[in-house]
Amino acid sequence: MTAFFCDSSAIVKRYIAETGSVWLMATTDPKNNPVYVARITYVEVISAITRREKGKHISAIDADNARLQFEQDYLNEFQKVEISENLIVEAANLVKKHALRGYDAVQLAAALETEMERLTVGLSSLTLLSADMNLNAAAVSEGLTVDNPNNH
Repeated sequence: MTAFFCDSSAIVKRYIAETGSVWLMATTDPKNNPVYVARITYVEVISAITRREKGKHISAIDADNARLQFEQDYLNEFQKVEISENLIVEAANLVKKHALRGYDAVQLAAALETEMERLTVGLSSLTLLSADMNLNAAAVSEGLTVDNPNNH
């Protein structure tokens, strides 16, 4: 069983058709493989959908449907990673080390924490899915397996 940690740039592809959406949907079925997301992903994905609606890239009906489906999946399908004080401190260290944007560092810190927790209890390593090249480079540097949905 493969486990995935999806940042917002990846998980939004489940709800908005764009490059990599078909691959992501086929790859990340939460019923068959655990899909982890940081708690902040909720607001980031709602924002991404709403910005596409306001920018007239998707219709209001499609945006409403995408938000509703995401909210249902967020509540019922995804494994949420809490944003603790320790995670925030680690994210700040990752910013200093890799010059990441703030929320990208939080995403990476959450993925690294999840990876460590999985390995500690004898579970398999996870794969970080992200369409953010800077985040992916930092994740590889930190030892994570990474895949970019935009490559599929």
